Amino acid sequence: MLSTPNEDIRSLREMITYALKGMAAYTYHANILGYFDDAIVAFIYRALTAVSREHTLGELVTLALEAGKVNIDAMALLDKANNETFGQSTMSKVSLAVRENPGILISGHDLKDIADLLAQTDGTGVDVYTHSEMIAAHYYPKLKKFSHLAGNYGNAWWNQEEDFVKFNGPIIVTSNCITPVQPSYAGRIFTTGPAAYPGVHHIQRDEKERIDFAEVIALAKRLPPPKQIDAQIFTGGFGWRQLAEAAPKIIDLVKSGKIKRFIVIAGCDGRDRSRIYYHEVAERLPVDSIILTAGCAKYPFMKLNLGEIDGIPRIIDAGQCNDCYSLVKIALLLMEGFAAKSINDLPISFDIAWYDQKAVAVLLSLLHLGVAGLRLGPTLPGFLSPQVRTMLVEQFALRPIGTSEADAQAMMAGK
Repeated sequence: MLSTPNEDIRSLREMITYALKGMAAYTYHANILGYFDDAIVAFIYRALTAVSREHTLGELVTLALEAGKVNIDAMALLDKANNETFGQSTMSKVSLAVRENPGILISGHDLKDIADLLAQTDGTGVDVYTHSEMIAAHYYPKLKKFSHLAGNYGNAWWNQEEDFVKFNGPIIVTSNCITPVQPSYAGRIFTTGPAAYPGVHHIQRDEKERIDFAEVIALAKRLPPPKQIDAQIFTGGFGWRQLAEAAPKIIDLVKSGKIKRFIVIAGCDGRDRSRIYYHEVAERLPVDSIILTAGCAKYPFMKLNLGEIDGIPRIIDAGQCNDCYSLVKIALLLMEGFAAKSINDLPISFDIAWYDQKAVAVLLSLLHLGVAGLRLGPTLPGFLSPQVRTMLVEQFALRPIGTSEADAQAMMAGK
């Protein structure tokens, strides 16, 4: 790909390939739970073939937007898999504090892994804590029924060096988002699924896609409880089905002027200090705005106490980046409620934090839906050539983030 001489063709080939990786991740998570869609896999094969062959710029643009369309199908498949397997996600209060029992920390995205872990630790005296994207486990009835699902520990994926040291007990990293392993916790970290790291013990699934965590549980019993780093309560779990029930009330609050605008701050977090921008935007938004979020992009501002609007929390968290489908569905529900012809006719702005492949896939999904004026940060992707960047700006008004103060004011003004 990098040897492609035409930088615009190379740019689109890279964009499509990144999106396919994200789509493959969504599909993988659904497959593990026994949910499949052959049409998604067929598109991945077709698109992989296409990026290796000669195409015009226009043909690749069409393919990129088709990838966005199919990615919505992939997200919908995963949404169905999670909610049918673990029960419909519901608004839940998640403790960020710790208990006195020994614990196991599980990070990543695969809910099947934490389901297996909770079943095997039940009655053992070992608590289970979620980390980063795994916080969504607290939103599903069949997972949160376990009383030893103790809470969420630490920050986003990039803060593993600090969080994993302080946790004291064993750590399990599922699917992805593992950072270079430090000596201070190297002897008590395990990986599953596609996640792996040199020298770290990898636990394989058996022929029935189950994992035996006996070794991890035995280690937890020999180690001290986690060190407390927080004691707050976070409220999340607003899947699109639950918000659909609240849609009439939300629409009335918009019509009465109590809710002026919805701001979508979703996607990925990262260690770069410039991402403090998203905390600042959330802090600067006025009291008549609602933040819709999913993914670890919420970590910079999730602990802000922004209050409610007539019982509707000002931070509405749908869950993992795997749950970005809920944000798409919420926008479509609002379109229906307001009889709008386009998402762009709604009082909604998008301020997206991107980092990895799934964020690129979601970006193309939003462009497929015709979303205009989307802000992307902390920088525009490096694989965008000048001409492709210009095309996205002209066709979709895609723009880089500015200052938090200016962007917060502009978005509230619908700009």
